[in-house]
Amino acid sequence: MDEPSAPRGFRSRRQTSENNRLPPGQYLTTDFPILSAGPTPDVRVADWKLGLQLGGSLLGVWTWDEFEALPQTTIKTDIHCVTKWTKLDTSWQGVTFDDLLKAVGLEEPPEAYVMAHCDGGYTTNVPVADLIGGKAMIASRYDGLPLAPAHGGPARLLVPHLYFWKSAKWVRRLRFMAEDDRGFWESRGYHSYGDPWKEQRYDGD
Repeated sequence: MDEPSAPRGFRSRRQTSENNRLPPGQYLTTDFPILSAGPTPDVRVADWKLGLQLGGSLLGVWTWDEFEALPQTTIKTDIHCVTKWTKLDTSWQGVTFDDLLKAVGLEEPPEAYVMAHCDGGYTTNVPVADLIGGKAMIASRYDGLPLAPAHGGPARLLVPHLYFWKSAKWVRRLRFMAEDDRGFWESRGYHSYGDPWKEQRYDGD
């Protein structure tokens, strides 16, 4: 099956060579290292649900089958880990954040920030501006196959233009926030935003 064109937000601004696709301080790898803040949870898709939350209410909740029935997008993108590896041309499939908003009848996000909540208690904060416009998705497939549990399966947040800790594994809930707050690593000294091209690894970078 031919891959659809990637949304504009997923296209790298630095596609002319490997060298200028590599952020400062990064090195290229052909592997896909596995790094996690805790053990890999055992999640069955029959028990999986994804929620979109505003305040104390859920704007939408999807079971696995309902999530799979949403519009699917396939993209190819580079990913950059804060531990300094970069992997080029990774292929993902999932539901864009824009399509999640459309599924609950929203033309615009209701707040400026989102906190991703995951199995195992992991959290990370992302500005909504970095999720909309084709910049992010909930990914359920990698390289044409179901996403492996060690890489965040059955589904993870994918925000490839930020350091990869922002692409939260095992995501289960996206909570809108009026003001920014810090997630798991951000409250432990990591940068609140995490732009690889500015080397925003830690507070003060």
